[in-house]
Amino acid sequence: MKKMLAMTVVLFSLASLVMAMGTSEATAEAAYPRKAITMIVPYGAGGTTDLTGRQLAIQLEKHLGQSVTVINQGGASGSIGARTVLDAKADGYTVLFTAESLGTQRVMGLSTMSYADFTPIMAAVNDPKVIVVNKNSPYNTLQELVSDIKVRPGKVKMSYTGPGGSGHVQSLIYNKLGMEMALTAYPGGSDCILAVLGDQVEFTNSNFSTVTGYLASGDLRLLGISANERIASYPEVPTLAEIIPGSEKFLDNPFTPLSLLVSKDVPQEVVTILKDAAKKSVQEEGWKTYVAENSLEKLYEKYPTQEEMLSFYSDWESLVSWMLFDSGAAKNSPEKYGIAKLTY
Repeated sequence: MKKMLAMTVVLFSLASLVMAMGTSEATAEAAYPRKAITMIVPYGAGGTTDLTGRQLAIQLEKHLGQSVTVINQGGASGSIGARTVLDAKADGYTVLFTAESLGTQRVMGLSTMSYADFTPIMAAVNDPKVIVVNKNSPYNTLQELVSDIKVRPGKVKMSYTGPGGSGHVQSLIYNKLGMEMALTAYPGGSDCILAVLGDQVEFTNSNFSTVTGYLASGDLRLLGISANERIASYPEVPTLAEIIPGSEKFLDNPFTPLSLLVSKDVPQEVVTILKDAAKKSVQEEGWKTYVAENSLEKLYEKYPTQEEMLSFYSDWESLVSWMLFDSGAAKNSPEKYGIAKLTY
């Protein structure tokens, strides 16, 4: 009898210990975040992804109760920084704030990664592509620039960030519209702007948020918006769709979507906490002001659910990957990765 009683006590103690351990683990999970979070921006400082990521980090800190440190890790069209996030422990303490290059790295032969390797926390914003020239440029209107490109194919120089980037995709759209430019690649978006300022090229397709200061100072002149709709802060500036009839179908796509992502192996409990913090962050006045001043498109309102975000990434990857491949710019066929072809 005493032996049975003793055994019962031992078993009860073991069961209590297991339950306590389970409760402790659940409590630890629920306590996320317990330390600082690192946000990897896989491009250089000063570009649209960097500026927007830093603004979002400021707001996230308010709702996560921990600091969010932004680290720029550029190289290979964002693939180096993205790999850093996947190689880190999948605990939610290393997050990725990236632009669209994650959707083209496979077909461009830069990496084997794609959006499918990550869980989206938020499809944040789209930074409109705008066409800018030096303040001393002979082009005073968008029509003048377009006309000269058509008259002198391959002669008008445009700076861009290299194969596969949003500027490259813009040039492919221009090609479809009967315009052929002389492309000159630079390491980053800020370098492309400096090339315009230094008269090394005639124009560039920049993200609007990166040129607002230059426009305010008068060093750059805004000729047009590479989209179907004008932007609120410069309502007098025409869109490319207004200048070139039939171009609407090529311009109705967010070409620089910025997103907050984590590794797909991060626990759902942590994903939920991050999503809740992100939703609250975009309601902060500081964020709203930043979005309004830079005429950013609110993708978090357009694609609020997990299903809608995943569908958006899939469609974007299909549209742009096939555009790159059909033009001969991509190393690998999208078909190799099971990417369906959408018409454009």
